[in-house]
Amino acid sequence: MRDEDRRRLAEYRARHPQKIAEAAAGRRRRPLLRDRDQLLIIAADHPARGALGVRGRPLAMASRVDLLDRLCAALARPGVDGLLATPDIVEDLLLLGALDDKVVIGSMNRGGLHGSAFEFDDRFTAYDTESIVRMRLDGGKMLCRVGLRSAETAATLESCARAVTGLAGQGLMAMIEPFWSHRDEGAVQHDLSPEGMIRAIHVGQGLGATSAYTWLKIPVVADMERVMDATTLPTLLLGGDPTNAPDEVYSSWSKALRLPGVRGLVVGRALLYPPDDDVAAAVDTAAGLLEVS
Repeated sequence: MRDEDRRRLAEYRARHPQKIAEAAAGRRRRPLLRDRDQLLIIAADHPARGALGVRGRPLAMASRVDLLDRLCAALARPGVDGLLATPDIVEDLLLLGALDDKVVIGSMNRGGLHGSAFEFDDRFTAYDTESIVRMRLDGGKMLCRVGLRSAETAATLESCARAVTGLAGQGLMAMIEPFWSHRDEGAVQHDLSPEGMIRAIHVGQGLGATSAYTWLKIPVVADMERVMDATTLPTLLLGGDPTNAPDEVYSSWSKALRLPGVRGLVVGRALLYPPDDDVAAAVDTAAGLLEVS
C-alpha cells in the first residue's frame, strides 16, 4: 500500500468516519451474474474469528496493511467478481475505492472464535440484514456448523434461519456454509466425508422461510457428484487453508466446477497467500478455471 493511501485511511478513520457511508452510497454495483455462469469471489473473513494462519504459518494474516495490499491486487485482476468480508475489511476497501463493479457479500456470524470453548455458539457479531441493506451490499454469508452434541447449535440454526428469511425479504443472496461437525479433544472438527457434507447441505438448505435466494458454500470433498446431487441450490466452492500443492488444489477445483449446480469459487487464503506470494498469478489461474457462458 502506498504511504499516501495508508495515511488517507488513517485520516478518514480518525477524523472523517462518515466517509465510509458516503463511499458505500456511491459504490457502483453490478448484477450478480454477468457474462458467465460462475463467480470468483475473494474471501477475507477469517481474521474476525482469530484464524490468521495459512499453510502452517500461524500469523500469516496478522498485518492488515499487507492483507489489504493482497486484496487490492486480487480484486484488480480480470475475472474477479467480488469480495466476501467483515465490515472492517469492506470499509477499508470502500475507502480505497476497490469495490466498484464488484459483488460484495457481508460476513455475518463470526462469534464462534476459532479454538474457543464456545466455538459452536456462532453468534452474529458482524453484519446483520439491516446493515447489509444500509451499506448497499449484495448479500450476507453465514457459517452453520451442526454439532449434534452441542447445545449451542440450536441457537445458531435459529439465527441463521432468521438471517436467510431477512435477506430473502430484501431480494439479497443468503450464502450458507454448512458443516456436520463435532469436538475432538476440545477442537471443532468437520466431517468432510460425502455423507457428512450431504447431511450438512440438507440442514443448511432447509433454513429460513424461503430458499429462493439461498446459495451454498461448501468444500471440495470426495465423491462430489453425489454431494452435489443433494441440492438444487446454486453452490460455490470454498478454498480453505490448503495443505496440498497448488496444482493439486487447482485440479480438484477444476473437476468440481464442471458439476451441475456449481456456480464458482469463494477462495481467500489459497489465492491471497500462495507459496510463491504471487497473488496475481494465483488469482489468474483460478479465474481461468471458470466456465464462460
